[in-house]
Amino acid sequence: MNLRSLILALIVALMMALVGCASKNHAPDQTPPVLVSEDTWRQVDWDIVTASLTAKGSAKDYARSSMANWRDLAYQRTEADFIPWFTGYWTQQWLTLKVAWYKVSTGKETDPAKRMANYLQEQYHNRVLDPVAKQIDPGAVMEQTTKLYIQLLGTQLQGIAPRYDVPLDQLDRRFKDIPAIELAPPPNRNASLYQIIHIDPVVKLPAYVALVNQIRNTPSGAGAGPSDASISSVAQRTSEKLEATLPTRGVAGAVAAAVGRVAGTMISLAVSGFGAIAHEKERSEMVEQLRVILSAALDDERRNLMDNPTAGVMAGVYHLSGHIEGSLIKTFTPSVELEPIPQDLPPPGEQPLQDNKSDEQAPSDDGKATE
Repeated sequence: MNLRSLILALIVALMMALVGCASKNHAPDQTPPVLVSEDTWRQVDWDIVTASLTAKGSAKDYARSSMANWRDLAYQRTEADFIPWFTGYWTQQWLTLKVAWYKVSTGKETDPAKRMANYLQEQYHNRVLDPVAKQIDPGAVMEQTTKLYIQLLGTQLQGIAPRYDVPLDQLDRRFKDIPAIELAPPPNRNASLYQIIHIDPVVKLPAYVALVNQIRNTPSGAGAGPSDASISSVAQRTSEKLEATLPTRGVAGAVAAAVGRVAGTMISLAVSGFGAIAHEKERSEMVEQLRVILSAALDDERRNLMDNPTAGVMAGVYHLSGHIEGSLIKTFTPSVELEPIPQDLPPPGEQPLQDNKSDEQAPSDDGKATE
């Protein structure tokens, strides 16, 4: 073979090699997508439900501990401030005057006990609930509990993909199809499981903000305090007792005659017929009765704040878990034993409360914890 033929053969071979490389580079990817079986998806769905149930249990433990502390502080404040104020001699004189004034100024159209209930409710908030909320706010506990649930849920879900060799893109699509927040009107008030565990911080998610605001603004929601019925019970007894003393104190006539006069004159007339010594004889019994009533009211309120599914401290968790679990649990009924999550995880950005009291360890009427 002469030199010319050799050069021509090399050129042809080089051109064929280049064409082969170009064809290989431009050929479509022939790698088939990973097919996930229906059985695997069912197990993935059940693992999501299991993760939600476990995270919910841990969040409830945190909320229960927080509200036990809230109850303790409210009870201590009630003992230290409200009860001494309410049973004090001069407070009773002032309340007597108010009852008489209600009767004179409103006549039969308005129940004096109802007006007294509003007044005592305001005083209880000012003297007990508002100061306690500066240390433990049930509304803040609700938010922290919801964030803790989301944090623990996201941690649990991270193990699903490697456990079943499910591609992340397919798992993410699964998460996007699972509702987590559904509020009317949509769409900005709705969010998927994928959104709540991937948007960090979750407060950037409009649907989450809308959910928290809805719970906070619900009547008798987190932070509202003991129900009107509890305070009304105190007010009713107070109003009836004070009203019964009006004839002996001469307050009704004094107030009726004093319309338009200065308050100081009316107060002096109101207290003129009733001595401090007589009051002190009745005060210890009054203190015990009030202690029982308000202690029971605080216990009821703590239970309401824990159990109310739309307005309590677990309301956010119940909304999220209800939609996540409800959208999946109908498709299967396997029996799976839950693995508990460590209980020492604080909510995002918060320190855990150093209190392990259970519901059964709330203070008794004398302020001491009971077993």
